[in-house]
Amino acid sequence: MSKILVVDDSPVDAQNLQNILAAAGHLVRIAVSGAEALAFAKAERPDLIMMDVNMPGLDGFSATRQLTQDTSTKGIPVVFVTGKDQKVDRVFAQMLGAKGYVTKPYTPDQILALV
Repeated sequence: MSKILVVDDSPVDAQNLQNILAAAGHLVRIAVSGAEALAFAKAERPDLIMMDVNMPGLDGFSATRQLTQDTSTKGIPVVFVTGKDQKVDRVFAQMLGAKGYVTKPYTPDQILALV
């Protein structure tokens, strides 16, 4: 069982990911902003972070940049789960060190393959 942090400001999207991951036996926590994700990652050290990009305040790209620059969180893999489907977004995610990128809508199989 992995501890997975889902970061999404949409309650519906966060709940959907939580349902998929929990059904597969993972412990899931939810953060609704990039800032909340940073705090949780430092305190709880999840095994994986599933990060949305478009969020108010600190977006997913900025939060991931901060995670990778912090020695206490830089080893936590980040997978983007987002509605952004432009090539430039995928390239930027790779530059930030993302371990995966899936666009909404997705299937449960796509999500579980990234775990």
